[in-house]
Amino acid sequence: MTTMHKNPNQSGAALTDPVRYPAGASAPVRTKRAFVLVLLTLFIPGSAQIVAGDRKLGRVALRITLTVWALALLTLLIALVNRSMLLSIVTHPVGSLFIIVVLIALALGWAYLFLNTLRIIRPNLLAPGMRPIIAVVLAMTTVLASGSLGYLAYVLNVSRNAIGSIFNAGPAIDPVDGRYNFLMMGGDAGDDRTGRRPDSLSVISVDAKTGESAIISVPRNLQNAQFSEGSPMRKIYPDGYNCGDECLINAVNTEVTNNHKDLYPGVADPGAQATLEAVSGTLGITVQAYVLVDMDGFAKLIDAMGGIRIKAGGWVPISGPVTDEAHGIHGMPDGWIPAGDQHLDGFHALWYGRSREFVDDYARIARQQCVQQAMLKQLDPGTLLTKFEDIANAGTKVVESNISSAQLGSFVDLALKSKSQPVKRLTIGPPDFDASFSTVPDFDLIHSKVKELLTSQDSPKAQDSPKADDSMVSNDANAGSHVVAAGPVQGSFPAGIPAGQQPSPSSSDFTPVTTTPDGTPITEELLNGLKAQGDEQGIRDLVATNGQCAPL
Repeated sequence: MTTMHKNPNQSGAALTDPVRYPAGASAPVRTKRAFVLVLLTLFIPGSAQIVAGDRKLGRVALRITLTVWALALLTLLIALVNRSMLLSIVTHPVGSLFIIVVLIALALGWAYLFLNTLRIIRPNLLAPGMRPIIAVVLAMTTVLASGSLGYLAYVLNVSRNAIGSIFNAGPAIDPVDGRYNFLMMGGDAGDDRTGRRPDSLSVISVDAKTGESAIISVPRNLQNAQFSEGSPMRKIYPDGYNCGDECLINAVNTEVTNNHKDLYPGVADPGAQATLEAVSGTLGITVQAYVLVDMDGFAKLIDAMGGIRIKAGGWVPISGPVTDEAHGIHGMPDGWIPAGDQHLDGFHALWYGRSREFVDDYARIARQQCVQQAMLKQLDPGTLLTKFEDIANAGTKVVESNISSAQLGSFVDLALKSKSQPVKRLTIGPPDFDASFSTVPDFDLIHSKVKELLTSQDSPKAQDSPKADDSMVSNDANAGSHVVAAGPVQGSFPAGIPAGQQPSPSSSDFTPVTTTPDGTPITEELLNGLKAQGDEQGIRDLVATNGQCAPL
């Protein structure tokens, strides 16, 4: 009689527990076991080790898994209750570094668990045809799990570096009269210039609680700009920046950079700070911080986003070199941006926002506002996810700011609130003031209009009826709101249309002008032909509507 001896390393479960002891199981069971272990490692890291491998390792991994799940739920709760705090943690230099280290550790640990799961599966016990399939599935799940965490850590690190390059480590700023006011400057730098000359100036004013926002555009050629109280430049120009026709508000940056740096000890960019003070005094509000975008690098940012889509109201020239300095006349254009629906790359978006040939500065301001709107509208989560690194890297070369990085999270939260709300607008020039207003500005009138614009956001009833001085505040879901000065407005609209019937430059309620008055299609050849004949006025008539623009 033969006596059967039991393997001392096995219990009686060896014949009935194919998960832990697969040697005696059938081929289909082993295959099913392999897939189950891979899925357990993917969805409940550590559980595969508990049921079929090193239980000690499994218990440690499972505790970490449960902790991560708890932290994820806590993060979701914070996002619902206090989104600003969560964004502040993610954008804080120390907080983001801690999250990056944790994500990398989790990614490496998860990858190790997948390798350990491969050992537990014991591929040599699988049918030959199933071995490569299981290997591919295991590799794909490893990339999906660990790779996702690794990529998230990489994105956070890119973001952290970009924030460190663009924003400073200075003190946080407080709202004034319940609002944050940010000066946006489009810097026109060049090899032939000392310092950066702001080519566009606009203030974004945001309600600190609701996120309701307004944009106030200041023409670059505004004269006699007033410096705010406390500005060092106020001692030099107590009655305003009034040294003649050359003393335009966009020249403040260069003058301070060249001649008055000593008035701003310890300030990283004295020219930008002085410009901020000039805009503050001119508008009669406190502007707390600035963001400066270098226009020569702006094209890179647009290209990184994949371009922008706009509806253009009229043809815009890509100007050639100036041939008549006295009259500011350019030579033959290097190209044209047609009217109608356009998808603009960086080069053409830059020219679309900068060109002012044949029209005035106010048409250009309207186009610049439209480009800004298009960028915000098209910077959706999908674009950020697929092009984040390019956008962040371009941003570090294009943008500088004196906003504190520690406060960035709360401002991002305000931006998210603002995105779903209509934006009110005021331009210190057409269509809200006469075209000559920037030459002889009435600062008391500017202050009252700015105050009216900002206080009307807090009092909706103020939007329902005209004011006693014949100005009015209008609100439009597409165009935003405008404070409109009484009297005719000249500039960026076709002749013969009354001011009260002219569409807002930022409204989508317009028809692009693509033909001449007799119905002939407007083409690049037609426009260049007029230019060759010296018929500048004929071109002005045909492109007069190029200040009209809407993001698509």
